[in-house]
This record gives sequence, C-alpha cells and structure tokens, in this order.
Amino acid sequence: AGEYCFKDFEVHIIDPVADYAELMARLFDFERIRTAFAGGWLSVRFDAMHAITGPYALQILEKQLGAPAGSVINAVPLEDFGGGHPDPNLTHAPELAALMYSDQAPVLGAASDGDGDRNMIVGKNCFVTPSDSLAILAANAHLIPGYAQGIAGIARSMPTSQAADRVAQALGIPCFETPTGWKFFGNLLDAGRITLCGEESFGTGSNHVREKDGLWAVLFWLNLLAVRQQPVADIVHEHWRRFGRDIYSRHDYEEIDSGIANALMDDLRSRLPGLVGQTLAGSCVSQADDFAYTDPVDNSRSAGQGIRIIFANGSRLVFRLSGTGTAGATLRIYLERYEADAARHDADPQQALADLIALAEQLSGVKARTGRAGPCVIT
Repeated sequence: AGEYCFKDFEVHIIDPVADYAELMARLFDFERIRTAFAGGWLSVRFDAMHAITGPYALQILEKQLGAPAGSVINAVPLEDFGGGHPDPNLTHAPELAALMYSDQAPVLGAASDGDGDRNMIVGKNCFVTPSDSLAILAANAHLIPGYAQGIAGIARSMPTSQAADRVAQALGIPCFETPTGWKFFGNLLDAGRITLCGEESFGTGSNHVREKDGLWAVLFWLNLLAVRQQPVADIVHEHWRRFGRDIYSRHDYEEIDSGIANALMDDLRSRLPGLVGQTLAGSCVSQADDFAYTDPVDNSRSAGQGIRIIFANGSRLVFRLSGTGTAGATLRIYLERYEADAARHDADPQQALADLIALAEQLSGVKARTGRAGPCVIT
C-alpha cells in the first residue's frame, strides 16, 4: 500500500485484505469467534482452492481469529488453481469432503471458488445445500451483530428451493423470487428491499456489498456456531423441525445438442396449459408456466426464465437451459418436495424425489432424446 506521484496523476495502492477484514469485523462478533476457537469447541477447515480467497482467509481466520495454523488449506492463489477445478462442491474439493465425512472432521468445513463469490458449507457428515444455508442464515440473522436489528427482506433465484420463503413468512418480511442472475438481486439491494440473497449455485450475499461473497458466508456460519454452540447438523435439523424440509436436487445434462435442447423446451412449453389440474407424481398441478419477472424497482420485464411445474403439495419441477455455445447446451432440472414430517427429514433426496425424477423424464424425454443414461452431474 502507498501513494505514488507522477507528473500529472497519483496512484493509490490499497490493501484489499485489510479493508475487507475491517468490514467483516464490523458485521461479525470477532471476539466471540476468537474465544470459541481458543476454547477448542469451534474449529474450521477452509479450502481456498488455490484461488483468490486464500490471503483473505489466512489473515482473518488464522491471524485475526486465532484458528490453528493449517485451518486454511490450498491458500496460495495459482494461475492454474493447482491443477484443480475451483468450484466449491464435494466433487471438486475431495480433500475437504473426505475430512468432513471422517472422525477427524472439524466443526465447520467450507470452501470458496476462483473469484471468491461462492461458498460451500458442510458440517461433520452434513452437507448444507445452498438453499438451506440461505434460509438458516436468514432465520438466525438476529444473532449476528451486523443484522441484529432485523433484515428488510430476502431474495432467491427462481430455481433455488422455497426454504427461504418459509423463513420470510415467519419473520413477516418479503421474499422475492427472481430470475437467475445477480443483477436482479442488485436492484433489490440498492433499493433497500432486501438484506440477504442467494441462489442454489452456491452464491450467497447481503447488503454489505453488491455481490456474492463466499468468505462472508463462512464468517456468518462461524459466528452462528460460536453463539449457538451446536454442531452444524443439529442446527440444520432444528431448522427443519421448525420450518419443514425442502428436499431438493439438481440434475444437469451437459453438452446437449442445442437443437435437441431447444426442441425439448419448446415441446414442454406447448404442454403447459394442459398440465394444470392434472394429478401427477401423486399431487395436483396447481401452476405450470414459463417464469417471467417484473422487477419491482425499475419495472423491467424478463420473460422465458425457466419452465415451472408447481404442485398443490408444494413440490416443484423446474426446467432451465443454462447457456449455449460450441459445446451445445446444458439442461438443468430442479426437483423439490416439501416434507413437514420430521421422521422423514433424513430421507435420501434421490429416493425421496424418485417420483418427480420419473415425471421429469416422462414430460421432457431428455434421456430418450439425447441417448443419455442419466444426468452428468447430480447436486
């Protein structure tokens, strides 16, 4: 850092790590987290994936909060990310995943991606879906200094589960369902309509900055754990007992021929009017549409944002194309079922969603059209 003068201009070099750490210290109870680390009942393993968050995590988690050396792994940013894929999920963070599903697991495992805007949260033997993470953060925001005065509202992308909606209803605050794309959250943040926002693709943020923030989400969880002094799994299960569980999965069919993908979506759209009122997968279809959004801030309208099939029992099927290019298109199928019965909260998602998975194939014919045996990626 420093200032350098030239003939007719000045260059100011800042230390973004110091500035960011100062902001986080205003939002979170660093002293409480530091005490929890010192007492040995809070521990963390953060995988920076040889990406941008490494220096930030080292400074804040180890140097300022006192997490033991080695709590941050893969901390040196590398141009090739150390040969790995900097995508924060259990597949691309195998070292962290193995640890968190072992007897040596710390209280919290976390990771962030290449540019630091996404996050993965996992407890011992307990992966927290991004949809559930957003809902849990919202339900517990009053425990965090920066949000103790309450939150104005929540926003989630349309494919993200409805878990946050249930929290918003209980808190008496609005929950906005937007198209995929952070710009829609940006408008709501700028207008003061929301405080927290998130998407199923591992992005979470708040009004502290107009962007997703991976390390912020990890610090939020650490503060929450320091206050509640419970394992991650207990916090998740208590949340489900209070609000119910939105059992959720995403199936990705990658590199589909664009012509096949577009024909599939066109055929689905043509069938939508006839689906309403039908009983499918054990429940009546209450709504079937191609999602459109009118921005409440600037009144701009975004149409064709994904096909939704919504059931009277709270279940949803969503079909959305994600980008096209030389390698074709990716079809994402989102499956969601609401489960209020706590005795069923530990159900395996693929089993609990089996009838919706079968219905998705029946309606779209993606396997038959593409010759695929199944999705490339299941999240």
